[in-house]
Amino acid sequence: MAEDPYAVGSGGKKAFWADSVADAIEARDPSDPIVIKGGVSPSGVPHIGHFNEIMRGYYVAEALRDRGHEVRQVFTADDKDRLRKVPRQLADLEWNVVGLGEVDAGALGRNLGKPYTDIPDPFGCCDSYGAHFTNLLKKSAELVDVDVEFVSNTELYADGEFEAVTRRVLERADRAREVLAEYQNKVDDDYVPFLPQCSECGKLTEGVTEVDLDAGEVSYVCEDVEAGDQTIEGCGHEGTATLREGKLPWRFEWPAQWEILGVDFEPFGKDHAEGSWPSGEDIAENVLDIQPPVPMVYEWFTLEGEPLSSSSGNVITVDEVLEILEPEVFKYFFVKTPRKQRDFSVEHVDQLVDEFDRFEGLYFDEGEPREEDEQAVADRAYPMVVPDPDPDRVRIPYTFAAVLGMTDDSDLREEIARREGHIPDDAPEWAVEDALARVERARNWARRTGNAFDYELKRAELPDHDFDAATEAALDELADFVAEGHDGETIQGEIYETAKRHDVPVGDFFAAGYRLLFDDTEGPQLGTFIAKLDQEFVVKRLRREA
Repeated sequence: MAEDPYAVGSGGKKAFWADSVADAIEARDPSDPIVIKGGVSPSGVPHIGHFNEIMRGYYVAEALRDRGHEVRQVFTADDKDRLRKVPRQLADLEWNVVGLGEVDAGALGRNLGKPYTDIPDPFGCCDSYGAHFTNLLKKSAELVDVDVEFVSNTELYADGEFEAVTRRVLERADRAREVLAEYQNKVDDDYVPFLPQCSECGKLTEGVTEVDLDAGEVSYVCEDVEAGDQTIEGCGHEGTATLREGKLPWRFEWPAQWEILGVDFEPFGKDHAEGSWPSGEDIAENVLDIQPPVPMVYEWFTLEGEPLSSSSGNVITVDEVLEILEPEVFKYFFVKTPRKQRDFSVEHVDQLVDEFDRFEGLYFDEGEPREEDEQAVADRAYPMVVPDPDPDRVRIPYTFAAVLGMTDDSDLREEIARREGHIPDDAPEWAVEDALARVERARNWARRTGNAFDYELKRAELPDHDFDAATEAALDELADFVAEGHDGETIQGEIYETAKRHDVPVGDFFAAGYRLLFDDTEGPQLGTFIAKLDQEFVVKRLRREA
C-alpha cells in the first residue's frame, strides 16, 4: 500500500517539510531521473491556487537535487477534459482579467462537452482555449524562475502514449468496474471506462455500445451527458473511435499518467485526497498493476478569507502578486508547511514581507529565532528561495517603501532611505537598485488597497490653499519646531500642542498639513511622515514658500 498522503511531509526529524518528503521518496530507492508531477484541468483564470501544486513540487525537487539526484518536474495540462461549464472570468496573455462580455464567450458556450484543446481561444491568440490557459501557467512559472516541463494530455493521446494503458484498462473492464464501484454509485454492468469523442459534434460521450480490442476501436452513440446541474446534449450520432480518439475517465486517467510519465511523487489538494486519491491508488495497484507515487496532501489557500475560485471570480494571478511582491517573497509563501490552510491577503501583504525579511535575516545570522526549527528552516530553505544568497543584499522595510512611494523622485527616495539607515553607506550599487525596486511594488500595494500610504507627495509645486491667520501662524511655529530637528513621534505630539496654542481645531490643523503636502485633507500619520522627508523641504512647505 502507498503512504498516507496526510502523513507524508509532516512529522519526522527534518525541520523543512520538503526534506521529509524527499526521505519518503528515497525510501523507495527510485532510479534517476526522479519524476515529480502536478496537474490541472485548464478552466477559468490560472491563479495562485493552481500554482500551489507547482511550488510544492519545486521544493521537493530542489531537496532531491541537493542530494545529488536528477529530477524531472512535470505539470500535466489535463486539456483533453471536457468543458463542463463556462467560467465567469478569463485572463488574456498579459494577465488582464476580463469578464465574458469582453471576449468571444460564444466560443465557449457553443462548445460545452468538447475537450479544451478543441475549443477556439476566446481571445483569438492561441491554438485553443486549453493552450491559452496552459500558456498562462507557463508564464507564471517563468516569472518566479521555476523550471517546469508542461505536458499536454491531448498530445499524449494523439501520440499514442495512452494507447497501451487504455487497452489494458479495457481488457480488464470487469475488474475496473468492480474497483470503481467502491467509489462511484453510477457504475453498473454496462459501464465502460472510456469516453470516445464523437466524430460528428466533437463532444466526449459516455454512450459506449461495443469494444473491439482486436480492431482497437470503440463503438458509441453520442448521448446526453450530465454535468453538474446541467445536461450537455449529445447529437445522437453513431460511430466508432480508436483508442486515441477519446480518453480515459479522470479516475483512470490519473493513475495512467503515473505509469506513462513514471511519476515518483505527486502533491495534490485535499479534494483529491478525499476522493480521487483512494480510487487512483486502488486502480493503480489492482487494475494497472503499478505502484502509486509517493503522495502528499496540501491545504488550499484562501484569498482575503474566501476560497479561491475561478468560477466565482475570487482569484489573484501570479502576475498580480508580483506587482506588489518580489518573486522571492512569493516563493517564501510556499516554504510554510503544506498542512495548514493559509490566507493570502493583499490588504495585509506587508506582514508577509516582514516575515520574509526576518527569514532572510535568520539565514545571515541577523536576529534570533522565535520558534523551534525556525533557524533550521531558514538555513535549509533560503537558498531555494533566493538561489544566489548574498549578505550584501539590502531590504527596505515594506511599509517604509510605501512611504517612499508617495514621491516619484528617485533621488529623494534613496536620500530618505539612506538617512533613515535603511541603505548602508557601503551598499553596492546593485543592492541599492534592488532595494529601491521594492518601492514601486509597495506603491502598487498602497494604490490597490487604498490604504494609509495611498497618497502622492506634491513636491514639484505648492498646492493651492486658503488658511486663516491663526492657522498660518500655527504652521509657521510648527515649521520652526521641525527646523530644530526632532523625531516623528515628537513632531506628531507637537502638531497637537501647536494647534491648541493657536486655538485651531486639531482636525483642521492636520488637514492644513495634508493640503500643503498632498493637496488633500487626509494622509498618513503626519508627524512620522514629516520626519522622514528632507527637513529643508518640509520647513519651506509649512511656511508656504515652495
